[in-house]
Amino acid sequence: MMMGHRSPEAALKARASTHLCAILRHSRSDSIRARASSRPDPTKSEEGPKSPPLIVSLDDVRQRAYAALLGSAIGDALGATTEFMMPEEIKQRHGVLREIIGGGWLRLSAGQVTDDTQMALCVARSIAESGWSLTDIADRFASWLKSRPVDVGSTCRRGIRRYMVHGTLAGPPFEDDAGNGAVMRVAPVAIASLVDTKLMREWSIEQAHITHNHDLSDCACILVGSLIQLACIATSKLRLLQLVTNLTTDVASFGFRPYRRLCTAYVVDTMQTVLHYFFTTRTFEDCLVGTVNQGGDADTAGAIVGAIAGAYYGLDSIPRRWIKKLPPTIVEEIQSLSSKLVAGSPLSAGRPIPSFQDFSVMKGKCEKGNSKWK
Repeated sequence: MMMGHRSPEAALKARASTHLCAILRHSRSDSIRARASSRPDPTKSEEGPKSPPLIVSLDDVRQRAYAALLGSAIGDALGATTEFMMPEEIKQRHGVLREIIGGGWLRLSAGQVTDDTQMALCVARSIAESGWSLTDIADRFASWLKSRPVDVGSTCRRGIRRYMVHGTLAGPPFEDDAGNGAVMRVAPVAIASLVDTKLMREWSIEQAHITHNHDLSDCACILVGSLIQLACIATSKLRLLQLVTNLTTDVASFGFRPYRRLCTAYVVDTMQTVLHYFFTTRTFEDCLVGTVNQGGDADTAGAIVGAIAGAYYGLDSIPRRWIKKLPPTIVEEIQSLSSKLVAGSPLSAGRPIPSFQDFSVMKGKCEKGNSKWK
């Protein structure tokens, strides 16, 4: 994760998609029939036919959740090679980087992951073993920091050290907290809270504030968490684009059209990069390759987009050659943790799938000076 930080810039206008398609596809065995909430579907006229009950396959959800966490680790390992590099420099040295080869400024071995994956695993292990306990998550962050990891972002380090010294689980709002370090570890939260949108928002912000207390960071966590949750229940890309369109009404600076081709640790740049490559590519591989060849904070952008793309495209879309590059222990643990997170989620407990509007309408504006999202 890059150490730099840019001041927020003028908001960019996002262009909306005008065409929508069905939110879920029907699936086979091991399914849950979940009634949509009584709130009307915003894509249907009140006089039109009612939507049928939504059906999702728990087996499909488990595979997508696994692919989300695995995709995040792969994006981290792939992007670590090009972190801090400029696109022109990457082109001269690698042509188009398509393989996990390690190296980079950290001189990693091929398949070695960084703080992006390590902190996400701290969150996943905590939820799987202890349920939701912010203190347990913070304790795991502290133990991880004491282990002298290969890389730690400056904002994450500052927040963890504050907890270690003062025992506080959140710092005060701070302008320099508008980095991407909280977003990179939100995937386990999104999976564990399936499909409770309120719970996902609350947990996402609580874990974020251990290290990052800034409106833009909060917004990014909620947006990425929402995308992962919807992708895990097989929502179409057009629906995901509509979600982004709705949310960039509140957070216009996340608008990615036109794309400015900046990928710094400033969360606005990271989100624009992630959204651009997710929505302009058609495969998991092309999405990650495009993202990491943008350089800059490539490992964090790769980890975030890898989680979204993994959940959307599914496990079979992830190149086997990339999976084989990761340490087998990490792959096995990710599979086990993802299964436990899904098993403990509200979805597995039979919670009805909410309407699309519940995902796309935020509980308040996310603008400078307003950090209240609950």
